[in-house]
Amino acid sequence: MRILSTLTLAAAALAAPMLASAATPQAPAGVKNIVVVHDAFTDGSGWRVVFDILSHKGYNVTVVQEPLTTLDEDVAATRSAIVSANGPVILVGDGYGGSVITVAGTRPKVKALVYVAAFQPDVGESVTQLSASVPEPTNDIHTTRDGHLFFDSAKFSADYAGDLIANRTNFMAASQMPATAAAFGAQTPDAAWHDKPSYAIVATQDRVLSPDLQRSMYQRAGSKLTEVAASHAIVISQPEAVAQVIEDAALHAN
Repeated sequence: MRILSTLTLAAAALAAPMLASAATPQAPAGVKNIVVVHDAFTDGSGWRVVFDILSHKGYNVTVVQEPLTTLDEDVAATRSAIVSANGPVILVGDGYGGSVITVAGTRPKVKALVYVAAFQPDVGESVTQLSASVPEPTNDIHTTRDGHLFFDSAKFSADYAGDLIANRTNFMAASQMPATAAAFGAQTPDAAWHDKPSYAIVATQDRVLSPDLQRSMYQRAGSKLTEVAASHAIVISQPEAVAQVIEDAALHAN
């Protein structure tokens, strides 16, 4: 019995460092703070799997919950997350969130930007203007009398998230967060990608933001380009591919 007790204690002593290691991932090389800005019509919960992938690798991930009221207020919410980060930041934007990170990314702590099927405006451009320059394959966004924008719930599954199952997209359509026409129409006052490295993912099956427009914006900015066969809901349908590009940006940022 004394021998068994000794062996049990020894095994426990060996297991303890392993358990501690599993609970606390080793800090990755490069930039360790990731700040994510979600798209319009959704909220930050869609980033859950990407969050898990990066967190398990030791990154500190913050998901900004934008008010989606005005570009200025969305930028302010993002800059608050940047200020709160302990050290340099990789700033990631999805869809409309790309316009937000383009402005918020001018902060010195931001070392690189990642655009995920996102708008990448230049100074003086707006989401509305860019959308009109290369029309989307669909026309599913409607404006209410009070200036809010909604994605047509009946078409959400097929057009916003065609590569997700219906029980997921039905809930996304019912719980969508409206943006405002004012936010989409706001002109970009600054464009951080002029001075900082940028990475971009084209969702080649996107029916919300034209893949041709995505390529055009990303090539103009000289972004490191990755193409993925996915819908506009690429963050949910292809989280591993999205996380890999973010990690690449974090590893190579100065």
